[in-house]
Amino acid sequence: MRKRKKKINTKRLTIKFLLCIVYLIIITLLTVCSYRLFEQKKEITPWDEVATIDEYTFIEISKMSEKFAYYENENIGLHFVIEEKETGEWFTYVIAINEDNYKYYKDIIDYSYERTTKEPDKIKVYGYPSIMNDELKEMIVKNIKKFLPSNNEVTITKENLEEYLTNSFLDSTIKRKDNFNGILFISLLLLFVMIILLIFTIFDKDKIVDNIESKVEDVEYKTKKVLKLKIFKGKKNK
Repeated sequence: MRKRKKKINTKRLTIKFLLCIVYLIIITLLTVCSYRLFEQKKEITPWDEVATIDEYTFIEISKMSEKFAYYENENIGLHFVIEEKETGEWFTYVIAINEDNYKYYKDIIDYSYERTTKEPDKIKVYGYPSIMNDELKEMIVKNIKKFLPSNNEVTITKENLEEYLTNSFLDSTIKRKDNFNGILFISLLLLFVMIILLIFTIFDKDKIVDNIESKVEDVEYKTKKVLKLKIFKGKKNK
């Protein structure tokens, strides 16, 4: 039986190796890019850095008033809150909460009105900005002086309201929207394609090609051998 050495296509192996390296580089870049986009999507912008009403945001409150306005149909109450920065600065804002959740804020409200001396932990309230209408602005101007500390030197009016409280309030009754990120989707799609190409390249069925090539060569070898034998016998008979 004829023994035959398997041919090694060095060029083919080199191309496959280089392709795998390129795919791995692209996969690494896409993975890093997708991770950063995902982390960016998860990030929540602080209230004082919000630029649009579509940004999910939060206020970390240290004091909170009782509701000064109430929308009975929606069971939504509006409250003044104070956010204290690490620098010692404090800012007054307005938030809207579902009054069914009042119990979660009771401790901080009681502390704000000196009903208790135990200082509670600060609370992060999440939601979306909502623009104030004129009616709400009037209620804010009318009621805010009852909540602000006695040493406050600023008188809030309708004219300077936006300067100190902005023109919006944080509505915590709006659930976070999962906005579609087209760039992240494309990045993940490309990542999936690259992984498939890498797997296909690594597990490309070279053995099948080699076996077929080997069988073809064996058939050709046997055919040539038979033809030579017939030619030889024909000459001998003459």
